[in-house]
Amino acid sequence: MRKDSKIYIAGHRGLVGSAIMKNLKARGYHHFITRTHKELDLKDQRAVADFFEKEKPDYVFLAAAKVGGIVANNTYRADFIYENLMIQNNVIHQSYLHKVKKLLFLGSTCIYPKNCPQPMKEEYLLTDELEYTNEPYALAKIAGIKMCESYNIQYKTNFIAVQPTNLYGPNDNFDLEKSHVLPALIRKIHLGKALEKNDWKTIREDIDKLPIEGINGQNSEEEILKVLSAYGISSSPFKGGAQREKGSDAISVEIWGSGKPMREFLWSEDMADACVHLMENVDFKDIISNDVERSSSQKEIRNTHINIGTGKEISIKELAETIKKIVGFNGDLVFNAEKPDGTMRKLTDSSKLKKLGWKYSVELEEGIERMYKWYVRG
Repeated sequence: MRKDSKIYIAGHRGLVGSAIMKNLKARGYHHFITRTHKELDLKDQRAVADFFEKEKPDYVFLAAAKVGGIVANNTYRADFIYENLMIQNNVIHQSYLHKVKKLLFLGSTCIYPKNCPQPMKEEYLLTDELEYTNEPYALAKIAGIKMCESYNIQYKTNFIAVQPTNLYGPNDNFDLEKSHVLPALIRKIHLGKALEKNDWKTIREDIDKLPIEGINGQNSEEEILKVLSAYGISSSPFKGGAQREKGSDAISVEIWGSGKPMREFLWSEDMADACVHLMENVDFKDIISNDVERSSSQKEIRNTHINIGTGKEISIKELAETIKKIVGFNGDLVFNAEKPDGTMRKLTDSSKLKKLGWKYSVELEEGIERMYKWYVRG
């Protein structure tokens, strides 16, 4: 890429897109094309076609997607598969039609089977059934991978698909109904600490910035306490399958599941650095040539996507305890085993990316400290 290349970042305001734009700016790129969702609905085929015809970007980062945690994925199953398929189909196809020089498609490691061997290698894709709770989202992302791969094979495009592990960082989604586990835990434990200290100023400021089910800082204490309790932030005893950790009896924060699942987390700005590294230095032909050598009889080209991860994992229980320490919460962490755990392990094998010249730099505890400071600053 040249520093003055026209670069379209789809989803530039989100966790992924904002990190990519920040990284590109730091490297001296300056000719960006962006549109908010209100300005361009990527589900609208005609609108996307008109946009590409008008702007003619040289490079595309496809970071726009409908994303969410286990609750949102399981609740809005139709929305997740429909919206993601529409976004991908429109942007990838128009990139081909308008001769985009290179496109990078952002997927997710939820594409791998529920009981995938660990660590997960790219070659394990489509070898077994998916985790049920996020199956629609995963299927959409698999379709995006295969779309990039198929366009490269048939049309000689230069589309790269990457699969980051669980991301966290600035501009993450802290909506308690729709967020992923790490930002949800940070916000819940932050609110638990404020409730523990009877700090109503902090509580009201927090839910004013991001209301919970229509409740904001202008509501009464009783109404606020009710909605916080519905999301597991409460002074009331927990029932059912919840198991209480040792600690204060005053305030508890409930966490879905047993706490046993293991997860890998990657600082979003590290992910962005990997993506820009690939766009600057790696083409589709390089990925194929770096794969395991195929015999002359093996004509199939598969699994050309690239994992992006750290190769390190932590249990949800350990993650929650780490956040609790960083936030300074003294109450209880309560693991409700009656709620789903999701996949028990999701550790990526990022050896392909390492061979292509990139490795992460931010360790998890440092990243959580940065993210919490960013969240508190608002």
